[in-house]
Amino acid sequence: MDAPTEPHIYKSNALIEASYRLNLQEQRIILACIAQVNRSQPITDERMYRVTAKDLATLAGSRPDSAYKELKSATETLFDRRLTVYEEPNGGRPEKMTMRWVQSVKYKEHEGCVEIRFGKDILPYLTELTRRFTRYALSDVARMSSSHAIRLYELLMQWRDTGTREIGIDWMRQRLGIEDKYPAYKDLRRYVIEPAAKQINEHSPIRVKWEARKTGRKVTHLAFSFTAPDKPPASNGKGRPALPGKACRSGDSVHGVPKALIEQRAKPGESYEDCARRLLGERVRAKQAAGEAAT
Repeated sequence: MDAPTEPHIYKSNALIEASYRLNLQEQRIILACIAQVNRSQPITDERMYRVTAKDLATLAGSRPDSAYKELKSATETLFDRRLTVYEEPNGGRPEKMTMRWVQSVKYKEHEGCVEIRFGKDILPYLTELTRRFTRYALSDVARMSSSHAIRLYELLMQWRDTGTREIGIDWMRQRLGIEDKYPAYKDLRRYVIEPAAKQINEHSPIRVKWEARKTGRKVTHLAFSFTAPDKPPASNGKGRPALPGKACRSGDSVHGVPKALIEQRAKPGESYEDCARRLLGERVRAKQAAGEAAT
């Protein structure tokens, strides 16, 4: 399959669901560097990734002079940013590992750029991808002005085959690194959820709706449904959005290609849709070659 024509973000699902807090500029720097990772080549923690203030200004549609100040400010704090990844190795007990995003940061003031070197522990979550990964275009989130909106968008894209996702509020607080903020649901809704959903609807290629779910009298979960503007919402056949984990999550095939075959033939970094298109293309080319041979 041909490489994407615009920068894309590839993250393992464990990284998508990691706990961390980055401010907006730190988030943009990290994503701009992740978009440069070439998964087709051997990658070590010695590789430096470079982002300029001009790059960030272009991505965000902001003024270059403010981008220089924001880049320098983010550089001063980025080295200290940590994240915690949760995994269940071989189906065993959950484990968590805390690591740094980067092992070094270099700010070149005369060039208006920053160079970072990713931490060794985080590289597998960016490069050793199987089918358990999430991909989206960098431009999908480039103009968002809320780091919470970027995180929510990633969590939704992780379930893009279903168009729905239900998220526990306590789980969300932990993943966004805001356990110590907005203890009241009304504040979380006002300062995090509503602004994030609004930003996603304004700046990304999807439209999202959500509703609160209660356990007893307390709001404990948020149910999201989302779709591209030109596609109907995912449905369970009864006029209601389908829930995560139901049959519509993946179905039996994608573009007529069985899911089982896709999982066998998928290359690292390929989504179900990408792999299905590639296999269909290979099938067409094989038929054409066979026809030419017969003549």
